Amino acid sequence: MADVHHFTYGAYNPIAAYLLAFLGSFLGLLCTGRARDAPNRGRRNRWLAIAAFAIGGGGIWLMHFSAMLGFDIPVSPVRYDLALTLLSLAFAVVTVGIGLMVVGHGDRSVGKTLAAGLLTGTGVIAMHYTGMEGIRISATIRYSPTLVVASALIAVAASTIALWFAISVRGWVKVTGAAAVMAIAVCGMHYTGMAAMSIELDPNVEPAGGIRPLTMLVPIILITTATIVAVALSALQAMTEEEFTDGAGNPKRGVHAENPQPWALKPASMGAIRLTPAARAVAAGRAAAGRPSPGPRPSPRPSPPPAQAVPPATSGS
Repeated sequence: MADVHHFTYGAYNPIAAYLLAFLGSFLGLLCTGRARDAPNRGRRNRWLAIAAFAIGGGGIWLMHFSAMLGFDIPVSPVRYDLALTLLSLAFAVVTVGIGLMVVGHGDRSVGKTLAAGLLTGTGVIAMHYTGMEGIRISATIRYSPTLVVASALIAVAASTIALWFAISVRGWVKVTGAAAVMAIAVCGMHYTGMAAMSIELDPNVEPAGGIRPLTMLVPIILITTATIVAVALSALQAMTEEEFTDGAGNPKRGVHAENPQPWALKPASMGAIRLTPAARAVAAGRAAAGRPSPGPRPSPRPSPPPAQAVPPATSGS
């Protein structure tokens, strides 16, 4: 049996893994909250897809490989198969997305949430052990059946709790608390699955080519940044569309918006009188009743001052 280190860099790996799980869960719950308020099915599906990338890609998959950076075997180099690593990402996003689509439409029910939680939890377990299958070392990996079952139960429970939070939690305080609970559950599932693993050295096993753990740090950072930016931009775009368009995608007009006047080259006459909206409404009402609208009253002209009598000139004697 070989020694296995899960915390090669100390507390950095579990703290980073928990923060990623919390951030992905937090963004995902915010998106599912917007999905519940969406005016139509298309916009609801869009919010649920964004939530699937946030929870499955950020909260689960990125958490898993951030924690795996602390995995080390002193007597054997550790490498990762790129194809299986990307396949594990697909398992996480797709299964979480399916679970959110199941609970995100129609009426809420315990049975539907449990079924979706079982499906999503199975996908999370597939993601974890597919990622572990992608490890390339000069040894044979064995698993404890008891701890594997325990990790599977934790994954199903964590997925069910996450889906229940997604359809019921509202408000910043409750969403933050729910994301903290989800992050604990996801990290607990990961480290339980890692504890189930044991390594038996086998000099006849030669590790195939793969990616070094520290080399994975760069794509993990890039994927994390791209995921956060993509989720934020998609959420902002969806919020903008919902703010300025109706359920059918037509632009909204303000309640007091007026019809635009056609543009003309002829300037308005200087003597035209501009009426207020209230005056225009009164004039329109009188015109509809058959009475002409009174025009503006002309101001009276001032009368000239009366001429003063000139006294006659007196002649001197």
